[in-house]
Amino acid sequence: MISVTLLSENYVKDVSCRAEFGLALWIDTEERRILFDTGASGLFSENAAKKGIDLNAADLCVISHGHFDHTGGMLCFCRENRGAKIYIHRDAFGVTYGATGGQIDGYDCGIRWNGEELMPLRDRLVLTGGPLFLDEDAVISGTIPDVPELQPAEAFFRPDGAGGLRRDTMSHEQFLAIRQKGKGIVLFSGCSHKGIVAAARYAKRLFPGEPLYAVVAGMHLIGADNATRRRVIDCLAEEEPKLVAPIHCTGLAAICMMRERFGHRCILTGAGGTLRFD
Repeated sequence: MISVTLLSENYVKDVSCRAEFGLALWIDTEERRILFDTGASGLFSENAAKKGIDLNAADLCVISHGHFDHTGGMLCFCRENRGAKIYIHRDAFGVTYGATGGQIDGYDCGIRWNGEELMPLRDRLVLTGGPLFLDEDAVISGTIPDVPELQPAEAFFRPDGAGGLRRDTMSHEQFLAIRQKGKGIVLFSGCSHKGIVAAARYAKRLFPGEPLYAVVAGMHLIGADNATRRRVIDCLAEEEPKLVAPIHCTGLAAICMMRERFGHRCILTGAGGTLRFD
């Protein structure tokens, strides 16, 4: 059984909790307890206390990518948990800019820890690149291969070292996939900047022959047009997930489309909500 409690999310499910633009998931399996992302701030810790979750019990932390709304609570987590390893892609660090309406945003949306704050964490960081199997049933993907026919709905940029900006390839985006025996793959993705279809297809490659059981993911369709949303949802449906839980940056318009497409198999949730996959 896999139990997932949303500790940071854009909307509230349990009114005892609060929401923010961020994501943090508490994943409890028979083998281990995992914190997946740390939200935009220490709010996830407050919500964990409301839900009776002891962050010190986490066996590891997985960071999906190097953006502030998934890493902002890291220092808070490390104060509460002194031992868990932190799995983060080696390319996750650095100043990053998004774009709105074709214009570069005027703020850094990357990881905001400074060098002094990072130094005490260095021995806890596990820098990923390619897929890293925690055991035969759980994998951190490392870099997700592109699906050329499905381009991401948004772009990010990093300094090029010469005073300009270069496109961020989002090589640092990674997912966590857990094989639920007799059911299939449960896929956890933070923002799916490489595309949720790219993540789903790669998860199935990492677990050959296994069906896609559940997708719990931010899908970053919030700024996409309806045609793009429809195409992504259609392609995701072709991967035949049994359950879909669209969260965080998916956006309300896309969530409504998914509810229409998947019916009761599309699960609506928010901060404080719990999902169970038996």
